[in-house]
Amino acid sequence: MIGRALAFAGGDLVLQQFSHLPPVSALLILGVLAAIMARLRYWHSLFFVIGFLWASAFGYYQLNERLSPEFEGVPLVITGKISNLPDQNTQRANFEFTVTEATEKLPSNLKLSWYEPTAILHAGETWTFTVKLKRPHATFNLGSQDFERWLFTQNIGATGTIYAKIPPVFIASAASWNIDHWRQIIGDTLTKNYGENSSVALLKALTIGDDNGLTPENWDVFRITGTTHLIVISGSHIALIAGLIYWLTLKLWTRLNMLRFSPPRAAALASLITAIGYASLAGFVVPTKRAVIMLGIVMVASFYQRQLSHLHSFAVALLAMLIFNPTILLSIGFWLSFLAVALILYRLAGRLKSTPNAWNGVDIQLTVSLGLSPLLLFFFQQTSLISPLVNFVAVPIVELLLMPFALLLIPLIFVAPWLADKLFFALNHILHWLMTGLEFAATVPNASMDYSQPSILGLILSCVGLLWLFAPRGIPARWLGLILNLPLLFPVVAKLNQGDAIITLLDVGQGLAVSVQTQHHQLLYDTGAKFPNGGDMGKNVVLPFFRYEGVKQLDTLLISHGDNDHIGGAKSILQTLPVQQILTSVPEKFIPYQTTMCHAGQTWTWDEVTFTILSPAKTFEANHNNNSCVLKIETAQNGVLLTGDIEATAENWLVENVGEALRANVLIAPHHGSKTSSTAAFLDAVKPETILIPAGYRNPFHHPSKEVLARYQTINAKILTSANDGALTVKLNSDGVKIESLRDTVGKYWNFSLR
Repeated sequence: MIGRALAFAGGDLVLQQFSHLPPVSALLILGVLAAIMARLRYWHSLFFVIGFLWASAFGYYQLNERLSPEFEGVPLVITGKISNLPDQNTQRANFEFTVTEATEKLPSNLKLSWYEPTAILHAGETWTFTVKLKRPHATFNLGSQDFERWLFTQNIGATGTIYAKIPPVFIASAASWNIDHWRQIIGDTLTKNYGENSSVALLKALTIGDDNGLTPENWDVFRITGTTHLIVISGSHIALIAGLIYWLTLKLWTRLNMLRFSPPRAAALASLITAIGYASLAGFVVPTKRAVIMLGIVMVASFYQRQLSHLHSFAVALLAMLIFNPTILLSIGFWLSFLAVALILYRLAGRLKSTPNAWNGVDIQLTVSLGLSPLLLFFFQQTSLISPLVNFVAVPIVELLLMPFALLLIPLIFVAPWLADKLFFALNHILHWLMTGLEFAATVPNASMDYSQPSILGLILSCVGLLWLFAPRGIPARWLGLILNLPLLFPVVAKLNQGDAIITLLDVGQGLAVSVQTQHHQLLYDTGAKFPNGGDMGKNVVLPFFRYEGVKQLDTLLISHGDNDHIGGAKSILQTLPVQQILTSVPEKFIPYQTTMCHAGQTWTWDEVTFTILSPAKTFEANHNNNSCVLKIETAQNGVLLTGDIEATAENWLVENVGEALRANVLIAPHHGSKTSSTAAFLDAVKPETILIPAGYRNPFHHPSKEVLARYQTINAKILTSANDGALTVKLNSDGVKIESLRDTVGKYWNFSLR
């Protein structure tokens, strides 16, 4: 069974590597091939092909559920239900919405935002909204979360905002049987009784799977200490509570002398019902689905007194989840959840049974922590070094103390509030000391490790090495498994040659951030925007990109000017990476950091690559955009011009005073392609072969303007935009200029594409 399940998963996984779905004619041929395999009883090959075909059919179905381009940005009236717990504050509300009525053919599932909401939303409510939608689209960079992939796995066909000019209309409250309605009631009651604080936020996360109250700082602590799995409802939580109910039911039923069902049967039934109920409270996320399916198989077998191996239940759970939703393979949580269970089963298999003791728990924890490290480095380029030690203390506290009493608190707040208050008082103290300990652990030097993304070969060698290391006693030279992990721990990073440079225009939406790398140096030009909710593009895009590339420090941080969409992420960069020099036109923005004012004439050379500041030579008082630091990067034969937000006044000054020195093969469009920039005289002086436009998808400023695009086309320049093409990489070397679009090179069939 396990072989067939893995073959099905293999076929599914192969399909997910395609940049475009295979044509229907090819799928029909594969269908005929599958029939032949079935006739010849080539079962593993058959399951592989079926997995590929099923994933393909599912992919076609979900792509067909996406918003049609003709409805983008058009006010549309829709009626439906709020299908999850809204994340709401006074500034905005984010929620998922299931459409039941619409004037046009629209996707069934939407992700909506309501800015400055005039009502409090609740899960399960029915509303009529006027919305403006767009196709699934997000920033697209190496190292960052692929939000488009997440939307695809959730079958969300469009995102959008509530159209403020037409007030929403409340239709009906949630049905009493709606599980999300009860999750909402529990969360609201906890907030009403005990306020909005970190303890309540943690209790909501542990009991109803609502992590909206946790701050980015909280998640940073959990990530660094490797305790995220304890805060979100995971399979271990389900197994723990189900096991506790099994034991209690078994003991109680034995004393009741009720013979219709034997105690083991009653305990199995109670355990399964508890697991399903708890998973429902958690919103049936991936780890809980896996846990419920595996537990269900074991409990049903126990109920009918059948012997069933853990490996068999694992295979059935894997196959069931992939049949239900093949795109679940795209979820990082799927890989971490199933591989954690596989590691535990592998560690326990082929061993002589010993008396349970504390070391068994430590051994399993070390196995899971070390075994998942290669995947964490591959997915996040980061893994926690103190995770085994922290989890050794935190796991018993959370799973044996907090979890049972947190779940006991839920019914008590409705039936015995006075007793719930006393229980919350105790839980609050435990949670406070737990978070204090985790925050302290997160500040320990070298608590986590950052590396560039390992190669597929390095990942495979590491996994083989860990399997060898964790093998049963008697397997010879298990310590040699450590050697196979060396390529993962000490990756070979390809260095540029002298005189070469790589310039990456990162996709930061409506903003600018450019990474410049030479053989031994690194520069960052601007950092993207900061958002009202506290996040910023420095943290969300730039730092993950640097982790992916293995960048450990910046030689120069150059901030062109003080607009938020250029300087917003600087604080996150400065707090995370060592920066040797800050060069900017707005030194007052960087107090107390030491800065250098940029001005025309500054020049330096790194690894035979020349950097020159062309502007400003004076302050353009009327418009600080014109004060942007203009940087030219030159190799022996090629040049790239970075212009910030300069407009016509600064462009004219550059034409008059710099002249021929403006010539460049590649121009990063001034002011995102605004109609106040990119004058004909400036373009004639630069004579770019390619123009890269940093602009957000369907941005409110309508950048780039039609007039500017027409001027670009007049000079026959190739035009690429970050909104349509994702991050754009310019490689300057002895062979000339090579430009790559990330969406073209690594984009998959679910990613946004205009082509």
